[in-house]
Amino acid sequence: MFYICFLTIPVLSDKLIWENIAKGDKNALKQLHEKYFYQMGLYAHKMLHDDQIAEELVSDCFIKIWENRRKIEIESSVKHYLFLMLRNGIVDHFRKKRIVSTEPIENINDPASEEYFDEQKQYAKLYQFLQKLPEQRRKILEMAVFDSLTYAEIAQKLDITKNTVKTQIGRAYRFLKENLEPTDFYLFCTLHPADKESAKKDI
Repeated sequence: MFYICFLTIPVLSDKLIWENIAKGDKNALKQLHEKYFYQMGLYAHKMLHDDQIAEELVSDCFIKIWENRRKIEIESSVKHYLFLMLRNGIVDHFRKKRIVSTEPIENINDPASEEYFDEQKQYAKLYQFLQKLPEQRRKILEMAVFDSLTYAEIAQKLDITKNTVKTQIGRAYRFLKENLEPTDFYLFCTLHPADKESAKKDI
């Protein structure tokens, strides 16, 4: 999964941030980066299924934004521009590497759609709560849901018992259930069924 630290979202509007970037303000670029890097990373990972390439393509967007700040004219929104730039980067990556996407390139979802951003807000909320888990518990859950490891594999890697793994995952799910909205918790369980997948592998 695409792991990014959560940073404080600035209060400045995108328009003002962009105006400052155009004037050469590096702090404004940092603000824009903090605001959208995580969401863009999720989108890139969803399309590429490769953390390293996803992060590189997202970083390239901000590099290009800075290098071409005096030439770029944004007619719609900064968010729209960033995500379309990322989408184009992903398409170029597929073409250069002659990689067959999991879906036709022309059918890759428009990342600027309202439906997409609503979905990403849900993802962001989910992963923010994951960051609140104790370090070992979060690590165990991430190994189960993101790396698709079995309880036995996690226990071996961390040098703990299989029962400890099962207990920690159970507590993690209980924490998420108590703190997330029911729909968000259901989304997490649907996307990352750790217990179900691990149970199948451990049989």
